[in-house]
Amino acid sequence: MMSGRAHAFGAVSALLLVTACGGTERQSDGDRPDDPGTVTGTFDPTTIASPGDGSNSVRVEDTVATDLEAPWGLAFLPDGSALVTERDRATISLVDGGSTREVGRIVETSPTSEGGLLGLAVSPEFETDATIFVYVTTTDDNRVLSMTYDGSTLGAPTPILTGIPNGEIHDGGRLAFGPDGCLYVSTGETGDGDLAQDDDSLGGKILRITMTGEPAPGNPDESSPIWTKGHRNVQGLAFDDADRLWASEFGSDVWDELNRIEPGNNYGWPAAEGDSNLEGFVDPLVQWSPDQASPSSVAFADGSLWVASLRGERLWQVPVRSDGTLGQPEPHFVGAYGRLRTVVAAPDGTLWLTTSNRDGRGTPGPEDDRILEVVID
Repeated sequence: MMSGRAHAFGAVSALLLVTACGGTERQSDGDRPDDPGTVTGTFDPTTIASPGDGSNSVRVEDTVATDLEAPWGLAFLPDGSALVTERDRATISLVDGGSTREVGRIVETSPTSEGGLLGLAVSPEFETDATIFVYVTTTDDNRVLSMTYDGSTLGAPTPILTGIPNGEIHDGGRLAFGPDGCLYVSTGETGDGDLAQDDDSLGGKILRITMTGEPAPGNPDESSPIWTKGHRNVQGLAFDDADRLWASEFGSDVWDELNRIEPGNNYGWPAAEGDSNLEGFVDPLVQWSPDQASPSSVAFADGSLWVASLRGERLWQVPVRSDGTLGQPEPHFVGAYGRLRTVVAAPDGTLWLTTSNRDGRGTPGPEDDRILEVVID
């Protein structure tokens, strides 16, 4: 819920007509190893495990890939195959027809406790401009790289956005193209909460850039890539079927969050965690305690948001109503597959879901890490 006191740090409306990155106009609307926590907050905890409105039967249909090591970024190509990054190996692999083949390696990757080769996105113009984008931790910073892909191997990477703060923890890392053709980038505050409120730092923000790395037209500050601020560590970004942007975020000691993202908003960290009701900050629409979530990724499919949880070891389903309000969250696969890192909507209507049991904080099974195919009935 919004507290009704959303603070815009630029002169921008939540419904802002902007020139899209793709050249058309349309209307834009922890990993923590030791945090405590039950689901409470905006939903009644006594009914949290009951099916919510829009509930589905959800099952794992198949294992798409095995023997991965901390898979992090996952994105589909127009032909239905997918590319996946492995955080510590610094590899990008093609997953196609039940086989996995390495197609490139990002040599400048410098893995940390939570950093490394992270998010991946495919250009929405891929069929005419075969470019992919990755978010990577280097010795100097976190940065966004672009490179071509010819169906066999990746070309040399080109940095398009550099200078994002890096650290052992809270490196952000998710990439997602919006319906406006712009690239949205989530960053973390590297353990320094003050960065989240610092307009001169790219840490603790959601950024919006063009495919060449420039601040996107229509940003709150036209000279800055910053779209929103006040974030601790966003690792999930997804647009729903009404073009609304949602973000999952790691809290600290009390609340993890699911937020609706609108330009210019301040989401409160480090002063606010969860539903704070503080003047000037936007409250989350859903909050979980860390042992139920640690949400690392969010996807939209079949009328719901799907949130992959690390410490919570479950896939949350959160129905989205037509007016943008949310139904009762429902957990799936609780403890069945260990830590769950990334969930994406596949072109065929299924979900692909990665485990993260080889990230140094899980208990790997004999086939871990895996990509699971999830069917929604």
